[in-house]
Amino acid sequence: MKAGSPVNGITIYEFDALIAAASDSGDAENLHRVPDRVYGWLEDQCLRSAEAGDAAWLRLTQRRGRRAVQVTSFVGVLRAPDGFQIEVLPKVGKAIGGGAKEARQLLIEMLCCLQGFRHVQTDSAKISAARIPLLEVFIAEYLRAVERIVKSGLRSDYSSRQDNLFALRGKLLVAPHMRQNLYRADRFFTEHDEFTTDRPENRLLHAALRRVLVLTASQANQRLARELKFVFADVPASVQPRIDFQRVRLDRGMGYYTDALAWARLILDEASPLTGTGNHHAPSLLFPMEAVFEAFAAKHLARQLTRPLILKTQARSHHLVRHRGQNWFRLKPDLLIRDGGRDALVLDTKWKLLDGLKSNGSDKYGLSQGDFYQLQAYGHSYLDGLGDVVLVYPKTSTFDRPLSVFEFPKPEGLRLWALPFCLKSRRLSVPDDAPFAANFLGGCREGATGRG
Repeated sequence: MKAGSPVNGITIYEFDALIAAASDSGDAENLHRVPDRVYGWLEDQCLRSAEAGDAAWLRLTQRRGRRAVQVTSFVGVLRAPDGFQIEVLPKVGKAIGGGAKEARQLLIEMLCCLQGFRHVQTDSAKISAARIPLLEVFIAEYLRAVERIVKSGLRSDYSSRQDNLFALRGKLLVAPHMRQNLYRADRFFTEHDEFTTDRPENRLLHAALRRVLVLTASQANQRLARELKFVFADVPASVQPRIDFQRVRLDRGMGYYTDALAWARLILDEASPLTGTGNHHAPSLLFPMEAVFEAFAAKHLARQLTRPLILKTQARSHHLVRHRGQNWFRLKPDLLIRDGGRDALVLDTKWKLLDGLKSNGSDKYGLSQGDFYQLQAYGHSYLDGLGDVVLVYPKTSTFDRPLSVFEFPKPEGLRLWALPFCLKSRRLSVPDDAPFAANFLGGCREGATGRG
């Protein structure tokens, strides 16, 4: 178990592989042992995901002649049915140095930009991440959000109830009264309104508190969760979270419920983004790094643009072909910079680690030919074949400066740039000789690299 790993688990990075503890394969970098029962569960998840056609967050492979399971580009926390936790951190954490602590903090900062996860309180989460595993950071954030609600007061609401009472209250329901009280003159079957804290929002928070008590191994989190659960003693825990989430109604003045309910959705629903499948209920929080990096880059690139340029995400105004009067194959670049009503620059984020020194042979810096085809199609449709398209990659020690420009022979006048985005400074490095350099605020310019 590595320093900073879960109490009952391990910390690994994207694309690391896992083998059974009983395997006689020798230890190696990027290869980790897990208990045999956990490894068996992981293999089962691989097979189930393949059968269901789900996203390949795990895949079967071989290492040193032995079966292994490899995590892919999903990061976060994977929890086996017996409670064993596998914390998966971004691979760039190793590339930029600093180890698990820095990688964990970086991931939390990036998650703050992901749609549906913007309720993370960055400052407190960064402090926690230096000391405890990722799942415990998430749980602590939820408990803090619920604590703020408790301090402000649980919201009550009028709820319609039917009950057989000793005194007439509200409206007498004649038919059920006659059925149940034919020989009970002291009872009245009524329908009445009751002002109570039993409303969907509070039921969901209570249910998530119960789940947290099962998930957390932190004494501090357990203690706070028990204290908060006591406050919800008069509120039944939600037994149908999906239905209760549909019934959520944040009335005026209930904005302080928003963050806690967002966390509760993650804890109860495991809606973002994946959970283990099968008979075992093993909640996990795994996030596709491609989407995380895209959201992070989009947020900070928008701040780097000069006015009046605007950044548009997930543009979808063009298609690849027309067939029988219909548009087929929508073209959706990750980012599109617009100048008034004109498309000025197309950008696509790629969560890949390039090597700026490996330009020979088949390496080609680690670039993908498919990505170039994709950007060529974007440039042809959005820029009419004239202008610049950009591939954005994370900045590392092996890719710390832009590559020299790539020019498409057809259509002539279309150029492609591969640029590094610094995760620490949150800025895109733009070469001085790029025609679009003036579109970005200063402090991020780079001279010619001579590469390419």
